[in-house]
Formats: sequence, structure tokens, C-alpha cells
Amino acid sequence: MTGSASTVNSTPMAALLFAQGYRPDDAGLTALAAEAGGYAVSHRDLDTPGWVEVLRDGLTFDLNGLAPDAPVPVDLAAMQRVGLPQTVDTSTLEAIVLAPGPHLAGAEHLLPVVRVAAALIAALVRLPGLVAVSWLPSGSLVSPEWFVQAADAWIAGGPFPALAMTTIARTASKMKSHGLTFLIGQEFTLYASGGMLQEKDARVAVRLVDWLVAHGKVEGPREVVLPDVGPVWLEPDGEGTIHVRCA
Repeated sequence: MTGSASTVNSTPMAALLFAQGYRPDDAGLTALAAEAGGYAVSHRDLDTPGWVEVLRDGLTFDLNGLAPDAPVPVDLAAMQRVGLPQTVDTSTLEAIVLAPGPHLAGAEHLLPVVRVAAALIAALVRLPGLVAVSWLPSGSLVSPEWFVQAADAWIAGGPFPALAMTTIARTASKMKSHGLTFLIGQEFTLYASGGMLQEKDARVAVRLVDWLVAHGKVEGPREVVLPDVGPVWLEPDGEGTIHVRCA
């Protein structure tokens, strides 16, 4: 197995973004695993110095872009920041990228795999010089602390980390999700309950992400009751969008 070949058909899941000069090499990853646990370096290839395979809970993932190889190019300009100060200059950051291993090809969208990936990222956050985490299917750009807090709560049985692993685009009258396609094959458009978006609508969006991740694709019109916000009406349009209105 070689690092470059092993991820050709895989969908990258996350980018770990480091200050210049701080990207780890495989020795740094091995040292962190021995010191703090949370994963193991399960395979390396001397002919592919920028790649290692890492193991977590019986699943393997590829990490590409390690030093001394070149960082992986990642376009950060349009990403949505969460908990990451605007003063952080993302143009200077260098990325290593996490992708599912070959044995997970086609299964990277499954919730158990995503959960293990989130736990693995939370373990890797302890690497020195890490500035931000990007969950690539959603275009989120999250502070390491925010990602760990949200991922750990989910792994412990709490809600899906909607603000860390999905994004929401807003206008004055609606919200559109991004990142749910990776998980359920659909996104949603939430229409403001009073003509203009209000605080309640933001709560609806977060609760709805959690409900959709837990229940999967919406096949037909239906009403669901979301915790703390009440009933909402869901109507899929057959083109990958769920139209959402508060009942």
C-alpha cells in the first residue's frame, strides 16, 4: 500500500491546519500516539514520506501532507468560521488531510465511520501548532477547542455537532444547510417562521441537523417534533432539498 495510491478513490473528510513549520512528520504522530493514545500509526511507507495510515477503533484512515513532504492544498477562502477569530490569517496555514482508508471505500458516509473519524480528529488536535480544523464536506473552519468540545459531547451521547460538521448559509428569510449531503444525501432550506429570520429559527436549524443525522433521508412529506422547538413540516422536492417550515 502506498499513501498516494490509497486515497485516490476516497473522499477527504477533514483538514488539520497548522502554523507554518509545525506540520507533524510520522515520528511526531507516533510519539503523540504513544504519549496520549487515541489512535495508532498502523502503516507507513518509506517511499511515501508524506503519508501514514492511522488506526482508531478498528478502522484505518490515511493522513496525507505530513512533513517533510509538501502540505495538501486546501481552499480556505470560502469556508465558514466557527469559534475561529477573524484575526487568524488562514492564508499562512498548512494542511494535512484525513481520508478513509481503502477498506472503507463507499462507507465513509456511514455514521459509525464518521463518529470514529471525529474521535480520531479530537485525538489529533493535541498535535503542536494546530490552528484550525476543517470538516471538508461542509466547508466549516473550526477552532480546535470548539471541535473537540462538540465532538466529545456527540461521542458521549449528546447531539450531533451541527455547528462543527455542517454549515448554514443565511439570508434575511431562509437558511440553507451545507454538509448534510455527505451524511444523508439531502440538504434543507428552512424558511423563516415570521417572514424574517429570528432566534427560534436558528434553534430549529441546529435541532433539525441532529434529527436528520439520526433518522436519515426524508422520503416524503411529514411532520416531526424537534426538542425545545416543537413541530416542523418537512417536504423533500426530489432534487436533494428538504423544504422546512415551522408548523
